[in-house]
Amino acid sequence: MEKPIRKKIHDQFCEVCRSWLGSHQDGRPPLACNECGYPVCRTCYEFMWKVGNQSCPKCSNTYKRHTDNSNLNLTKWKSSIGGTEFPAIVSDELQCTADSWEHNSKHIVDSSNLESPASSKDLYTAANYRWEQENDASHYPNKTIVPLDFPPRRIIWKGLKAYTGLPSHFIKRCTFSYPSFDIRGGRIDYFLPSPVPFYSAIEKEYPRESVLMSFNTAFWRERLQQWKLSQQTMSCTTRGHETLLKVNDSSPLLEVERDQLERDEELRQPLSRKVSIPSSKINPYRVVMIFQIVALAFFFRYRLVNPVHNAYGLWLTSIICESWFALSWILNQLPKWQPITRITYPERLCLRYNQPGKPCQLACIDVFVTTVDPLKEPPLVTSNTVLSILAVDYPAESVTCYVSDDGASLLTFEALTLTCQFARKWVPFCKKFNIEPRAPEFYFSQKVDYLKYNICPTFAKERRTMKRQYEEFKIEINFLVAKFQNVPCDGWIMRDGSPWPGNNTQNHPGMIQILLGHGGPLDNEGKELPQLVYVSREKHPGYYHNRMAGALNSLVRVSAILTNGMYILNLNCNHYVNNSKAFLEAMCFMMDPNIAKKACYVQFPQRFDGIDTSDQYASHNTIFYDINLKGLDGIQGPFYVGTGCFFNRKALYGYDPPLEPKCCRFSWGRPGKKDFADGCVYAPTIHLESNDLGIYNMEPSSREMENPSPLLSLKKYFGQSPTLIASIIVKDDRFSTSATREDLLKEAIHVISCDYEENTAWGREIGWMYGSLASDILTGLKMHARGWRSIYCMPFLPAFKAIMPISLSDRLNQLLQWAIGSVEILLSRHCPVWYAYGGKLRLFERIAYINATIYPITSIPLVIYCTLPAVCLITGKFIVPQIGDIGSISLTLLFFSIIATGFLEMRWSSVGTQEWWRSQQLWVIGGLSSHLFAIIYGPMKILMGKKTNLTVLTEKSVENDLRELCTFRWTSLLISPTTIILINLCAMVSGISSAINSGYGSWGLLFAKLFLSSLVIIHLYPFLKGLVVRQHRMPTVVIVWSLLLAAIFSLLWVRMNPFVTRFTGPNFQECGIYC
Repeated sequence: MEKPIRKKIHDQFCEVCRSWLGSHQDGRPPLACNECGYPVCRTCYEFMWKVGNQSCPKCSNTYKRHTDNSNLNLTKWKSSIGGTEFPAIVSDELQCTADSWEHNSKHIVDSSNLESPASSKDLYTAANYRWEQENDASHYPNKTIVPLDFPPRRIIWKGLKAYTGLPSHFIKRCTFSYPSFDIRGGRIDYFLPSPVPFYSAIEKEYPRESVLMSFNTAFWRERLQQWKLSQQTMSCTTRGHETLLKVNDSSPLLEVERDQLERDEELRQPLSRKVSIPSSKINPYRVVMIFQIVALAFFFRYRLVNPVHNAYGLWLTSIICESWFALSWILNQLPKWQPITRITYPERLCLRYNQPGKPCQLACIDVFVTTVDPLKEPPLVTSNTVLSILAVDYPAESVTCYVSDDGASLLTFEALTLTCQFARKWVPFCKKFNIEPRAPEFYFSQKVDYLKYNICPTFAKERRTMKRQYEEFKIEINFLVAKFQNVPCDGWIMRDGSPWPGNNTQNHPGMIQILLGHGGPLDNEGKELPQLVYVSREKHPGYYHNRMAGALNSLVRVSAILTNGMYILNLNCNHYVNNSKAFLEAMCFMMDPNIAKKACYVQFPQRFDGIDTSDQYASHNTIFYDINLKGLDGIQGPFYVGTGCFFNRKALYGYDPPLEPKCCRFSWGRPGKKDFADGCVYAPTIHLESNDLGIYNMEPSSREMENPSPLLSLKKYFGQSPTLIASIIVKDDRFSTSATREDLLKEAIHVISCDYEENTAWGREIGWMYGSLASDILTGLKMHARGWRSIYCMPFLPAFKAIMPISLSDRLNQLLQWAIGSVEILLSRHCPVWYAYGGKLRLFERIAYINATIYPITSIPLVIYCTLPAVCLITGKFIVPQIGDIGSISLTLLFFSIIATGFLEMRWSSVGTQEWWRSQQLWVIGGLSSHLFAIIYGPMKILMGKKTNLTVLTEKSVENDLRELCTFRWTSLLISPTTIILINLCAMVSGISSAINSGYGSWGLLFAKLFLSSLVIIHLYPFLKGLVVRQHRMPTVVIVWSLLLAAIFSLLWVRMNPFVTRFTGPNFQECGIYC
């Protein structure tokens, strides 16, 4: 007779989760407990076996693990829906084949498809959720549908493991109730997707409740739902992938699992972040800026309505000058409206592209270092720059340093040879102890406690050894410099006895020498060093070499053939790498998929060493680097400032940024006059697939016959070098894998020949632009006009530093060079006032470029306005009439708005008061000297430039002309400010004498005039101090000319008095003598 507990009762539900049990294929009841027959579904049984105490909830008897085909564990069973067969779970291991994985890969639970009707069937087949969506209730009479809703979860597929997480409060409660449970942060073995069968339940009497807790509570059902969700999620694993759920931070994960989750989460983070200036700092600045514009409007209204009737010419001249100053101020302030700062994450970059044990995926970088004269640019400085590049924290196989010696000096070549030998010791020392900076001259000259944070016991000893070795290296360099002071009559001889090809610096062949390379000498620890290549382009008297821009374009072509790095860093020879992670900082932008598509270059600010604390000539230039360029970064990007810049090679080649998908098609340029039309059609955008590269392995004649149009168009732009054209099309150096090094060097020599750029687009649309001393500004303008944007990166530790000359003559010559370059751009076809209209240059970016080119013109009204106080003192007149209440209010508002604007500008930019004041002084000094000379010299140079470029000069005559030109420039730059100082001093004495003679009634107006004259002298004080303490004293001709001009000006003014209205007196014939 059958026991009561074996009584078959159909349509039974699980007493734990209230889900319907179903039945076996052969109709047998599903029995988890053979003693009491407590109805438990397969899901709850697996939960209690894997996670619980493996005992029956009713009688507390330990479950037996079924390994045969009886009871719960079947080799195969059919779902009641559709009759689909699935493999079953045997013991704790997976019993499946590859076909079953593919067959069941559709059962994937994702947060994006949980609510979709299409996914409901799969979800139901994998687990008994939401039965009402797939089955009619009539198939299962007298059944209650219990949908189990659960929140969507984020799923990430990777590998063949499954992770899930239960809520922290759930884990705490479970752990407290069931001490025997083994919960490890939700880590559960994975298994195949298997539908839960519907068993025919049997009715049985309930024994006593569990001593631990009741399984009918809401908490148990919540926990079971969470476990079902975990099982369902893990069962949906496809071949070769893993399901990774977002784990609660409070879950007790294993250490390895938590590290993996954190690493994966870090990989999804951006490489950089854009941070706006806090509104509490920038909004008051914007308000005051608008207020100052309104104050200027009221001021000019007052000035125009109230003319000076007895000095009309003086009044009109001051109005014109003030109008230009107001326009210049507006052009300077508008680009500062939306400044931003950027934060980079180099550790995320390394985690994404340079993981240990895997091939490095960081982009290759070609570094360009330019030098001309080793006597003006000491070889020791160049060597320190090269050493700092070779020691950067970047994979050695991805860095190549090209040194361009435009002076073809054997001294530079020998110094680089010694540098390579010392680099084998210096580079491993830097990377072993992670020192900063990695230029030895500046590292050993630091006055800091270098042992403060160092815990390595051998550091002090190795540092002393390295310092001694550097001193020996320094002595060798100094010996070379002393040796090369006297040039032999027959020229220099190399070590092998052959004459040095560059004995004539203006007429020599091209030279390329690979000093360090892959497969060459290793460092002292047996590791590879970055490549170092010496390059000196060919020069001939009949060809103009275009100064530094021509040298950089030659390096672009050479590097394209030898290494073809995706990015290019341009450094002057006196700019060393101060932050060894600067390359990683730049790659955080260039390798970020969201930024790299439109980024043409990443510009770093210039920082300087060797400047006194007072910085009387504003050599740090912090107003430009910390204020102006930050503002431009919020528009379309900063200017290219000539050094410390990482370029996208595509942007240098004249590519357009990929703005839309159709740019991926062939666009080889258009022949005729429309090629590279300003603002319309730019350089070709070229994209080739890898299978299209086969045409570049043919002979040139075959290529031209097979595809003549693309090749001829590229040759028209880039020159007659098939290897260079092949390197332009591909993204790396795959084109050169089949070529030997000798063949590549021959081709590299060809592309640096003096006639290679003839009839090409180099210097006009490709590479660095020609036609101006300010080629950096022009190059950046061309890229921004094509639609590119630039990035401004200011890391906490300055990326690059340089030695800045602090003498007055060097500073004025530097300002003169910049001003002449701006005048050349202003008078060229690239003038930003009208250049590329209809293109992609943004309005505020155009305004910034306009301001960068017209600022030398400000020198003319500045000279006049600095002379007006002296004129007022001499004549007794003034530029404003008697000031009333309205005039006082207008002047007061304008005065305080100017002060408030400067103060708030310093507040949001963190620029000091002294730096701001020094920049104002330099603006006046430069405007009265360098900028004024540029306005005169620039147009003359443009008008006579074509004739002078064709003149062939010998080396001796070139040196003499340059020396005379420098002397002439220095003398000319001193005359104007010295004259203005003398005129104002004489006028102040004259005004005080006139006031004493006229009585105290005129002292009120005199104070205003004396204040303006004193303000001019205060602004020129650094200039006057530089003249007094100058080592070689002021030239006598400057003193003579200044005194002569001041005396002539004073005498003529007293005699002519041009700005005073003449009073002719009465007409005696009409009025009589009693009029």
